[in-house]
Amino acid sequence: MAAPPLAKRKPVFIKVDQLKPGTTGNTLTVKVVTSKPVKTVANRGGPRPSRIAECLIGDETGTVVFTARNEQVELMNPGSTIILRNAKIDMFKGSMRLAVDRWGRIEVTEPANFEVKEENNLSLVEYELVNVVEE
Repeated sequence: MAAPPLAKRKPVFIKVDQLKPGTTGNTLTVKVVTSKPVKTVANRGGPRPSRIAECLIGDETGTVVFTARNEQVELMNPGSTIILRNAKIDMFKGSMRLAVDRWGRIEVTEPANFEVKEENNLSLVEYELVNVVEE
């Protein structure tokens, strides 16, 4: 007897200001504000070097730094609207960075009709790792 097909869950779109450290599975529609190549890393044993760009992305609630890797770099053009599926928050020197790994997807979509709220940059907030001791 075959297992019943898994029902696909509808993605729940969140806003940038709802992103929290340590979360995964975030789906958002954002605009690319800026994109600057950070570095090209020689890929040990691989055919091509890996490229990394830091992009400031956001929506009407705020902005966050998105780390684009390899093919993702070409999609991150300033002004374009993209949908990030299954994005995760990485912590880098105490601040949040959004990333899409192999389990996620980036899609360029129709231009969104919102203005990016650049004065609320979540990546400028520093988080401190606090170990909670249960008594």
